[in-house]
Amino acid sequence: MTAHSYEFQTLNVSVSTDGVACVEVSRPKALNSYNTQTWTDIGRCFEQIKHDGNVRSVVLSASGRMFTAGLDLKEALTGPLGKRPDSGDDAARRGYYHRLFILKFQSAISTIEECDKPVIAAVHGACIGIGIDVISACDIRVASEDAYFMVKEVDIGMAADVGTLQRLPKIVGNNSWVRDVCYTARKVSASEALEVGLLSKVLPTQKDMMAVAVETAQAIAKKSPVAVASTKHLLNYSRDHSVREGLEYTALWNTLAHNSHDMATAVMASLKKQQAQFPNL
Repeated sequence: MTAHSYEFQTLNVSVSTDGVACVEVSRPKALNSYNTQTWTDIGRCFEQIKHDGNVRSVVLSASGRMFTAGLDLKEALTGPLGKRPDSGDDAARRGYYHRLFILKFQSAISTIEECDKPVIAAVHGACIGIGIDVISACDIRVASEDAYFMVKEVDIGMAADVGTLQRLPKIVGNNSWVRDVCYTARKVSASEALEVGLLSKVLPTQKDMMAVAVETAQAIAKKSPVAVASTKHLLNYSRDHSVREGLEYTALWNTLAHNSHDMATAVMASLKKQQAQFPNL
């Protein structure tokens, strides 16, 4: 299969021979705040990963002191968020295009969730504002002990609009806690995030956290890529539908997926007590 080239202004991307893609947000001088280029790169990157059969799992991290300081407010002040309506503006016409801008932003972050390869968020330091939107679109979240989390949007006079309010309640399953952190924008420690279920693991250091994230990604990469992609797709579908709808959709999906040679390969390897080898998607 032809190797894909990953070149982005704000991301460092590498793909190992075992199929693990490491995506690192790299704007350390700006504390990894998200400007338009960053979220555009995120969208393009995960759309590319979705179509890259050489990638089986992903670790999403950040360089420098923290995961992200949130939205790049300097850029925001010169964009749609910072423009005050003039008396001659037609609010409906201006709002029409602002809605399209928000939808484009949402779509870029949602590519993480829509990517068929499981994505592990590895968080160190601050994870503020859009950082919560990003990690809530990931499949698995781990953090170092110094990590903390803030749904910060109310402090800049707006409601979070790129996924936090939709995904976070379904991740933690505690509506009261979600409303608490979203209304107050208070700091949430790594230990509290672990306790409520936002995180699956907290490690002592950033190095330890990255080692565990990569190890988990490698474990996933050894599985059948058909089975893993199917599982992610069906988990996401079932989350947003009733149990009955999820079961019926799974039955339909597996009428195709059960035709994969991977099932026979996995069974034979299990009987021989060997590690199964699966071709790329």
